[in-house]
Amino acid sequence: MFSRKNQAEKTAEEAWEQLQSAWATAGDSAGRAGRKSRKLAGRAGDRVTYVTDEAWVRANAAASALAGRRPRRPWGLIVVAGLVGIAAGWVAAGTARAALERQAENEEIELAETAVVVTPAPGER
Repeated sequence: MFSRKNQAEKTAEEAWEQLQSAWATAGDSAGRAGRKSRKLAGRAGDRVTYVTDEAWVRANAAASALAGRRPRRPWGLIVVAGLVGIAAGWVAAGTARAALERQAENEEIELAETAVVVTPAPGER
């Protein structure tokens, strides 16, 4: 009789350990699934916000067009494009100036190397 009780207790203890292990595994899986679902929900929310904003902008543009109002000029973009153009022109002008200076120096050096110095003989004067 004593061995039956030990066997029953042993079986109950093993069952309890298996139940605890399964419960812990389920908790870990649920935690991972929860984190993943929050991440996916955040992405979906961001997309919905972007699409909603785009739809709002387009609807306002359509309403303005139907009302006969012209779209406003993108002054920020115009100013940025102008500044980029000025900067590119300044760089191009500086590069061209430096190239012309190098060319002039090279020509001067070449003339100095190929120059023939003619000196009158002492009695020719």
